[in-house]
Amino acid sequence: MSGSGVKGPIVITGAGRGIGAATARLAAQQGYAVCVNYRENRAAAEAVVREIEAAGGRALAVAADVAREADVLRLFESCAAALGQPVALVNNAGVLETQSRLEAMTLERWQRVFATNVFGAFLCAREAVRRMSTRNGGSGGSIVNVSSGAARSGSPGEYIDYAASKGALDTLTLGLARELAAEGIRVNAVRPGFIYTELHASGGEPNRVQRLESKIPMQRGGTPAEVAHAILSLIAPEAAYTTGAILDVSGGV
Repeated sequence: MSGSGVKGPIVITGAGRGIGAATARLAAQQGYAVCVNYRENRAAAEAVVREIEAAGGRALAVAADVAREADVLRLFESCAAALGQPVALVNNAGVLETQSRLEAMTLERWQRVFATNVFGAFLCAREAVRRMSTRNGGSGGSIVNVSSGAARSGSPGEYIDYAASKGALDTLTLGLARELAAEGIRVNAVRPGFIYTELHASGGEPNRVQRLESKIPMQRGGTPAEVAHAILSLIAPEAAYTTGAILDVSGGV
């Protein structure tokens, strides 16, 4: 395994596929022990773990629905028991519902989206802060929230609920960064644009990125690996003076 020495554990939610899996692989290459969180797809998460271990890294797959408080508590306890207390958290888990106009949406749909995308990020951030903050006896750390370009566009006619949840995540990033700046924890976000992942299929249009490529200044969608590099760059010690930043990874959109 290539890397720059052994580092502490990093918790990555939704790490069995897409951006989360790419971030897990890259984090391991850089020397982090990786807690690979997943909700349902055990096989995918364990495949990521096996890949990391085959390259000489340390990893653990933990099933947890971040929308459930008890699951989040168990996630962090499992990480601590097997790998040690985390030095970083990547709030990547997110859900997307079928494309729809607002007047056709139900309250239950909004509740499902916010339960994972907002409340889940809050619960994970809270547990990370309880362990990493110097105010609580920790040694500091880093949190990166995975937002979306939808927070800026609003996703009209498609995913206004998803966009609103990511707007809330942006605000959480800014507020928490300022709250924790003197406690050794940096909080930043990446805001991916149109990325080739399976998420679009859950919205009912697997080829959505291909349809929109011509509207992207770079004339293509992004890859999960490109987002992963942005995430890890914000966690890196070289970014020690960066907090409260929201980095667009969007090909110029």
